[in-house]
Amino acid sequence: MTDTQDPFIALAGVKKAFRIGTETIPIFSGLDLAMPRGDFVAVMGPSGSGKSTLLNMLGGIDSPDAGEIRIGRSRLEQMGEGARAAWRAHGMGIVFQFYNLLPMLNAAENIELPLLLKPLGRRERRARVDTVMDLVGLSGRQRQFPSSMSGGQQQQVGIARAIVGDPDLLLCDEPTGDLDRKSANNILETLGFLNRELGKTIVMVTHDPEAAAFARRTLTLNKGEFTEGRGR
Repeated sequence: MTDTQDPFIALAGVKKAFRIGTETIPIFSGLDLAMPRGDFVAVMGPSGSGKSTLLNMLGGIDSPDAGEIRIGRSRLEQMGEGARAAWRAHGMGIVFQFYNLLPMLNAAENIELPLLLKPLGRRERRARVDTVMDLVGLSGRQRQFPSSMSGGQQQQVGIARAIVGDPDLLLCDEPTGDLDRKSANNILETLGFLNRELGKTIVMVTHDPEAAAFARRTLTLNKGEFTEGRGR
């Protein structure tokens, strides 16, 4: 979809279908995508168009039936499950719609979780947590539990957790779908900052045209194909 000669994300001829009983339901029959490093793309489309499947494949959670998926120098479809898990731990972060925070852990402990997979000491882990909490506007809330935070604050914790390992790629699955407009805009401004100032490559699935307007460009996924919309 992009004229870049050396894309950071490249899908080529990706095919995917699901079997339900004796029925085969095709999702993608030859999907192509190219994104340069530092792009911020909003992916829109009707329910059932394959948006979640796309995110799962970009995150190495699901594999295509055929075709290639390359992110940076990694060919995800060639990796085994263990290699993909290791890649997820170091190469990407994901922001969920419903935050996926552990209620028995405070904000700092939730954010620290991905760092437990890295060979870091406790002091360095906590320093990184403090840095990203400042970055997303949560300074001083390290000991606050999710139950005492607003939806917007919980999502900021989710973003901090996604970026604490300094991944190149952020995958955002309806990150504002459960928020009021003001909180949603705050989250989107944070994502815009991470893209513009820190160079994070972002793929955001959304149903919200106002959320999509914060991205550099919008792709509509329908009937297994992309069409490109507005760009910034």
